Amino acid sequence: MLNGLNKGIRKVEVSLKWDPSPAGQPPSDLDIVAATYPAADPSGDPAYVVHFDSRSPDGTITLNRDSKTGQGFGWDEVMTVELNRLDSRYGRVVIGVAIQQGASPKTFGDVSKPALRIREDYTVLAEDEFASVQGSTAAVIAEFVRDGSGSWSFLPGLHGYDEDPATFARVMGAPRES
Repeated sequence: MLNGLNKGIRKVEVSLKWDPSPAGQPPSDLDIVAATYPAADPSGDPAYVVHFDSRSPDGTITLNRDSKTGQGFGWDEVMTVELNRLDSRYGRVVIGVAIQQGASPKTFGDVSKPALRIREDYTVLAEDEFASVQGSTAAVIAEFVRDGSGSWSFLPGLHGYDEDPATFARVMGAPRES
């Protein structure tokens, strides 16, 4: 519930889970990727990208948990994004999920029970099971945009890509064809 002193979205947790691959199959390794864009060029090249057990230079985006197999209980991969601490020169943060590609390419349809959750405190902003992007190897799962007053808003939606993780990190924030 937002009150009269609305400062928009302040701090979010992005969580990802999936079941381990069946016996004899190569493991599925999904990664949360966050790209931060300058306010002056919100659809250009990212100022920096956070992924694969890294964090942002200023500590505002942290990958708290990283799984390479989906084994474990609950959420396998968790990233915290502190939008309220992000320097004012940044105006957009795009969050995506990429599947590490091994000898045989994998899409979301090849991963057992993938799911995502984005929440602020205990308020769930989005949940999805990747059904709309089953044939994709990567997907943008959320965007956060800062307005002129400095407040952040959440733009939900899944948009699939057929890119390897390195290419996806470069193109995930580019304008999409309608």
